[in-house]
Amino acid sequence: MIRSKAFALLVSLTLGPFGLDSQARAAGDSPISLPETRADGDVSVERALAQRRSQRRFASEPLSLGDAAQLLWAAQGITHPDGLRTAPSAGALYPLELHLVVDDVAGLAPGAYRYEPRHHRLVPRLKGDALAAIVAATRGQDWVGQAPAIIVITGIPERSRRKYGKRAARYVHMEVGHAAQNVYLQATALGLATTMVGAFRDDALTRALELPRGEQPLGLLPIGRPR
Repeated sequence: MIRSKAFALLVSLTLGPFGLDSQARAAGDSPISLPETRADGDVSVERALAQRRSQRRFASEPLSLGDAAQLLWAAQGITHPDGLRTAPSAGALYPLELHLVVDDVAGLAPGAYRYEPRHHRLVPRLKGDALAAIVAATRGQDWVGQAPAIIVITGIPERSRRKYGKRAARYVHMEVGHAAQNVYLQATALGLATTMVGAFRDDALTRALELPRGEQPLGLLPIGRPR
């Protein structure tokens, strides 16, 4: 895992302006089905609320694929036959997207994946040390590199703008808060922890994840076991 700002910057510069070698793209790789999620757990909502704390120190151990699946589902999972999700969305338009940046997750190669709520699966997008470029974009927050995985919340405001016009931007940012709080509480229930990161260079993060035009980075949630 990345432990220093200097190393993260060195890797980012070595990999070029897009954070990853363009030849290392995962386009064409098969989607990865995720483990089935649980609807009941050992920790109540009330207990998770009482115990939730932001955490910036993580143990050096991998994240399980089951825990990663549960966290992604908590943020944007499908919970109704009509496609309604775990987090509310203005007009049920769902402008948010989730990317899982993997450094040390059991069963997953390092890289960046997009979460598909409808099929509860990951689509490989970028191979290699994606975490280095993410850390380099966070304005020197070295602790981000200690996490075995990072959930990156992005948004496509146009999905909401078609109905809500200028108000769409406000609604999209509200939804980031809904999704992030779900991740906080689910992480707490799993014995994990996170901290929402909003301080990053938008252009650098966009390049690191090679986001398509119209998709904006909105928040980072480094995930790991607290120490």
